[in-house]
Amino acid sequence: MLKDQIVADMIAAMKAKDPTLGTLRMLKADIMKYETSGADKIADDEVVLGILSRSIKQRKEAAEGFKSGGNMEAAEKELSEIAVFEKYMPEQLSEEDVKQIIQEVIDHTGAGPGDFGKVMGTAMGRLKGRADGGVVNKVVKELLG
Repeated sequence: MLKDQIVADMIAAMKAKDPTLGTLRMLKADIMKYETSGADKIADDEVVLGILSRSIKQRKEAAEGFKSGGNMEAAEKELSEIAVFEKYMPEQLSEEDVKQIIQEVIDHTGAGPGDFGKVMGTAMGRLKGRADGGVVNKVVKELLG
């Protein structure tokens, strides 16, 4: 499981005094927060991928904010955390692959220009963790428009 890999990497980082330790601890804390938020919640790979995706998105937004504010040191810190998180993400699909999958969704559902929400929901389910939501949004608009 992905969660087990993160814990193993965190232990290795502790032993090696690796600077990624803090980032891995934050990730493990997010996973534990999910698991303790309700009865019998277990962070399977799908949940961990969701946590990773949210963390990456938050850090990208923060890095952009720091860059626009002129704080390059803080932006670099955010970008280095993104690099740690991306190690656990599946390989991202190219825009061409995303287009192909979304076209299949459109063909399968018979969606038209007014079915943006239906196509996005189905497409994000099929592409979870393998494509950025912004890219999916852009391609769906392009193909339905």
